[in-house]
Amino acid sequence: MSATPISRDRRRVLHRRIRWIVATTIGYNLVEAVVAITAGTVASSAALVAFGLDSTIEVLSAAAVAWQFTRRDPERWEKGTLRVIAVAFFALAAWVTVASLSALIARVEVEHSSIGIVLTAVSVVVMPLLSFAERRAGRELGSATAVADSMQTLICAYLSAAVLVGLVLNSAFDWWWADAIAGLVIAAFAVREGVEAWRGDACATSVGMLLDEEPESERERGS
Repeated sequence: MSATPISRDRRRVLHRRIRWIVATTIGYNLVEAVVAITAGTVASSAALVAFGLDSTIEVLSAAAVAWQFTRRDPERWEKGTLRVIAVAFFALAAWVTVASLSALIARVEVEHSSIGIVLTAVSVVVMPLLSFAERRAGRELGSATAVADSMQTLICAYLSAAVLVGLVLNSAFDWWWADAIAGLVIAAFAVREGVEAWRGDACATSVGMLLDEEPESERERGS
């Protein structure tokens, strides 16, 4: 992330932008969770249900960032918020792993779900856009939490793509195991990102964390 100093006005703009991005992410994921869990239950699709549960975890991550950026000095809350995001990554990995292994062991026969295919296809488009916007603002601001949350959103996009491929292959060729295998790969990636967020390594050390280590007088001169 860039450590180039930015003005207070620009910082306020970026804070406001990130709040809007995470608010949009929360709203979208709430709808996505309800639709995915409902459609997954109807189609007996463990992947779709897991996808819906993943959306609730994304809501938790985005809500943590939204809360942070309502504080007077968001940078001071970096470490705690990163820990929340890390836990969300681990929870995501756990849910996807359990759902994928259960589907493989039980050889779950998934019914065709048009709603699931449309939902995941839309998410493949929407999620990367939200992730890019938040990551760009987070890097300019020097916020490790915003960047970590953008990675959480990007993982949701990967999971959307995996579930979409699995649903399509299952419908077209009866390859019931395809989305479960893809889910396990994404779960491994989520664990890695969770470890990095827990260590505070999301896009390296945040500018906010570095500022907390500087004397107050130097911080004031820098702003």
